[in-house]
Amino acid sequence: MPDLLAHAFIAYAVCRVLSWRWEWLTTEYVTVGMVGALIPDITKVYLVVPNHAMERLLGTPFSWYSLGTGGGVLVSVLIGVVLAASEVRRPVGVALGIGAGSHLLADSLLLTPTGYSTQLLWPLSQVRTLSPGLYLSTQPGPMVVTGVVAAVVWMVHRRRVSVSDAESE
Repeated sequence: MPDLLAHAFIAYAVCRVLSWRWEWLTTEYVTVGMVGALIPDITKVYLVVPNHAMERLLGTPFSWYSLGTGGGVLVSVLIGVVLAASEVRRPVGVALGIGAGSHLLADSLLLTPTGYSTQLLWPLSQVRTLSPGLYLSTQPGPMVVTGVVAAVVWMVHRRRVSVSDAESE
């Protein structure tokens, strides 16, 4: 669980900082970005519905793992865009993409047994990039660090909002 919360903190911090530059990135879209950060972990559904059960159901080889790759995440983001109302599709797509991209970037820094990160370019390429192995997904440290960063960003944002409100009066 620390991994999932850390991804939400990272997406919050990134989206909130970008909202200082992009006026359209309101609190609602920051939340959408945080939801986007959860997209690559859809692969964890294998804990409830194993791959072999899906293979029997579909009658073809199947793996949930593909949803956690760059191509799988792109398809998931595009599904989210299609499900959004037509007037908000572009900002929803950007926010989901920022959140999902921050997740993939953070996962590419994980310590893995092979020393390689996930297939970010699948299905275009099977190449896996080298991972610097900075942390394990089970360590609570990254969650604490990202939580502190998110709290600092939140405090700075609150200060910016109160200063801009005072100036407009």
